[in-house]
Amino acid sequence: QVQLVESGGGLVQAGGSLRLSCAASGRTFSSYTMGWFRQAPGKEREFVAGIWWSDGNTYYAASVKGRFTISRDNAKNTVYLQMDSLKPEDTAVYYCAADRLSSRIRLSTADAYDAWGQGTQVTVSS
Repeated sequence: QVQLVESGGGLVQAGGSLRLSCAASGRTFSSYTMGWFRQAPGKEREFVAGIWWSDGNTYYAASVKGRFTISRDNAKNTVYLQMDSLKPEDTAVYYCAADRLSSRIRLSTADAYDAWGQGTQVTVSS
């Protein structure tokens, strides 16, 4: 099973940008669909963005579409989340996830993913 390690979180002012990285172990990274999720205090974990393993198609939550960009570099076993125009409501712990999903329908569902990173804190000040 793939192991995931996130980095790149931090404190940023509203309107600023951050880029999160998620490094994966293993030689089969390219066969995994990758997702980014986030969890704010007192709230459930929610889908942010996903990238399908075979065609690289990307999917976003409505709340981040147009501001966040997910991408992957299979040669580096890494998936990225570029976050622009950040808002205070983006404050959360961000997690990357991986799975060999069989259906795109489940791409935005947290319990569809078997592998998770430890999370990285993103705090956006107003």
